[in-house]
Amino acid sequence: MLEPDFPDDEEQRLATLQSLNILDTAAEERFDRLTRMARRLFGVPIALVSLVDKDRQWFKSSMGLEARETPRDISFCGHTILDDASLVVPDTNNDTRFADNPLVTEDPSIRFYAGSPLAAPNGSRLGTLCIIDRKPRNLDDEDIEALEDLAAMAEAEIAAVQTSTMDELTDISNRRGFVILAEQALSFCARHDIPATLVFIDLDGFKPINDTFGHAEGDQALISFAREMKDALRESDIFARLGGDEFIALLLNSELQPAMAKMESFKETLDAFNRKADRGYDLAFSCGAVAYDPEKHETLDALMAAADARMYEVKKAG
Repeated sequence: MLEPDFPDDEEQRLATLQSLNILDTAAEERFDRLTRMARRLFGVPIALVSLVDKDRQWFKSSMGLEARETPRDISFCGHTILDDASLVVPDTNNDTRFADNPLVTEDPSIRFYAGSPLAAPNGSRLGTLCIIDRKPRNLDDEDIEALEDLAAMAEAEIAAVQTSTMDELTDISNRRGFVILAEQALSFCARHDIPATLVFIDLDGFKPINDTFGHAEGDQALISFAREMKDALRESDIFARLGGDEFIALLLNSELQPAMAKMESFKETLDAFNRKADRGYDLAFSCGAVAYDPEKHETLDALMAAADARMYEVKKAG
């Protein structure tokens, strides 16, 4: 086994990592969503956002692996951060650096590893977004490009970690958090010809809830709606509260009609919630959906404006 060396900027790298105050923090949806996307896209059992500390690698997001950290001297990611390029190990048994590594010979029995380094804005490589399999496999150039696209999304989240990207009331993404993830996701979709649909959502009858039941109940209505929306959408979808009673969702790998069917299913879910909650008011919404077309929607703002306009057409028509 070959222990990883230290990057040339190790002192600065560690100082940058510590300044983010991200180590040993709770799991966050914005990172977990990326590792879920990675597992689904590549069909692997394990995907991680790994941050390489002084003596350990710690997992900000760990999908398919119970451990939250492992020693740095046996880490694969310690090797990955030595270079700007992605590291791909098709079969660890045929690689002298890793063949007798405890992570290979013991649980989790790594046979395949691919990681893309995550750089801070100052250039320091803090960790990786990586995928792991228990059987040998290969990645082609397009696969590596896809992995690096996901890593770019994780980098954007790390860069924004000291600036709030979450809505404090509902505990889902706010507008800023949505924009960070959605811009990267749309770029990924455009490059890999993956369909996506943006849905602009506006609650119906929200003002009367505030006027009749008070603002505290209005807040509870927003919290309940966000929770039901989160449960109704897929793990890989991106959604947020834009502000007030406006929400938005980007359904990845989804054409327009399946996306609208998902919204109809969500309405049925809300109907069931309303019957059970029996709060004296019902949660309901109007929505407008637009299929993403890279040639027509050159920016996220253009796509959002189109979906917003469509939502008001629907609302006006009743």
